[in-house]
Amino acid sequence: MTQHLAETLHTPTGTLPGWWREAVIYQVYPRSFADSNGDGMGDLEGIRSRLPYLKELGVDAVWLSPFYASPQADAGYDVADYRAIDPMFGTLHDADAVIRDAHELGLRIIVDLVPNHCSDQHDWFKQAVREGAGSRLRERFHFRPGKGEDGELPPNDWESIFGGPAWTRVPDGEWYLHLFAPEQPDFNWEHPAVQDEFRSILRFWLDLGADGFRVDVAHGLVKAPGLPDIGSGDQLKLLGNDIMPFFDQDGVHEIYRSWRRILDEYEGDRVLVAEAWTPTVERTALYVRPDEMHQAFNFQYLTADWNAGELRKVIDGSLAAMRPVGAPTTWVLSNHDVTRHATRFANPPGLGTQLREQGDRELGLRRARAATLLMLALPGSAYVYQGEELGLPDVTDLPDEVRQDPSFFRAAGQDGFRDGCRVPIPWSGTEAPYGFGDGGSWLPQPAEWAQLSVEAQTGDPDSTLELYRAALRIRRERADLGAGDAVEWLPAPDGVLAFRRGGFVCTVNTTAEPVALPAPGTVLLASAVLESPGTLPADTAVWWEE
Repeated sequence: MTQHLAETLHTPTGTLPGWWREAVIYQVYPRSFADSNGDGMGDLEGIRSRLPYLKELGVDAVWLSPFYASPQADAGYDVADYRAIDPMFGTLHDADAVIRDAHELGLRIIVDLVPNHCSDQHDWFKQAVREGAGSRLRERFHFRPGKGEDGELPPNDWESIFGGPAWTRVPDGEWYLHLFAPEQPDFNWEHPAVQDEFRSILRFWLDLGADGFRVDVAHGLVKAPGLPDIGSGDQLKLLGNDIMPFFDQDGVHEIYRSWRRILDEYEGDRVLVAEAWTPTVERTALYVRPDEMHQAFNFQYLTADWNAGELRKVIDGSLAAMRPVGAPTTWVLSNHDVTRHATRFANPPGLGTQLREQGDRELGLRRARAATLLMLALPGSAYVYQGEELGLPDVTDLPDEVRQDPSFFRAAGQDGFRDGCRVPIPWSGTEAPYGFGDGGSWLPQPAEWAQLSVEAQTGDPDSTLELYRAALRIRRERADLGAGDAVEWLPAPDGVLAFRRGGFVCTVNTTAEPVALPAPGTVLLASAVLESPGTLPADTAVWWEE
């Protein structure tokens, strides 16, 4: 298998080079997208068969969540071999075929890279445990003696993101660090062998034709010297608000500078995308300086409530933070780790990003459609999570016995509700699994999803799928959308956003009541029915041409 590139990929309409500056990137969660062999689990061949759908939808690139060889303790984010495909998803030849077919369709492929930790079944870790205390391989991880008279206490007070201590003891008495599940030991990025290994992994996938990498836990690779105590419990509440000794350390940036140099050796504008939870958007901007990554997820936008004032504050802050480093701002509403926004917006604000209540489904969908038009009108790059184009809600009533999110079990049911956004998506038919495959689905699908399938919505001008298709078509066609670093805010009543980009205007009413607003031009697209051009309905967004 050799490197291959599509020669007729989308050229950005913005003034700066780089397709990623305005790309709409579609996230595929492989086990829940399409099943080709009837085992109830999505796979690479299933993805390959549905690539024409993504081309027709109008996206520019596809981000594939992990498909590597893995025991699946955390849905593939526990990697045992970074150069092999897990048999449940297929083979390396299948991965090569997905990349080739995507390029022939003019789509780019971004693969998920997991550098903060591996699986406890990774060869390095298994040998490190087997060789015992003093093994040189243990230096590639964070092994430490415990505290207490007999070393029976963890080396420090760090807590796992999935609940409980961030340390697990091995039979010889030493402890190893895992910021996530015990099956996911953290690498020691101070060790040159770890750095060399990942540079090699990057080249492996770049040579295969991958167009870039979404870097999982990009903020977590470097830990503070000495692994100091935090000094407080309930540390999860501090995440995203305070600089932690295991997150967002300045040392991560030299790692990404070295990676950027590798990507720049390759033709075709290969990219690095950071999943970096940071206290401020200004800290996020440090990851996308000109010699580091190309994009970083905008989690401040994802967590913003459906409120015009809050949204404008986040939009202005995001654009302002990225402007000095010359990076595009990114916008995202949903992903595989948070409750789908059609359900978040159906509930009262302030409940967080993992919910167990459906809320007002009609209200949630209405707001979700409006939020989509707002997101796609903003300058920069946008991310779409599989199924959001169908208006899918979270499945909040999954029985506990079918749940597989490790954080659900680690946190005694107090958290860990990510399975609800990972239910396989519906393609066709009136009964489950709705065209997902011939052998059921690894998580149960609701009966009402029959009316939300791709087949059911295709051709229906009022459907959410056709709204997405129309919005993405207009975005591609208009030079004043996509890339950019600013919007021109227009006067608007309280609870309403209005901004201009060239000859394009977007208006958004985030309130529960219609608002009188003079029509700024001709309607291009609306998230809900407009009874009168001079009235903006509740929870509605409209695109206008002046």
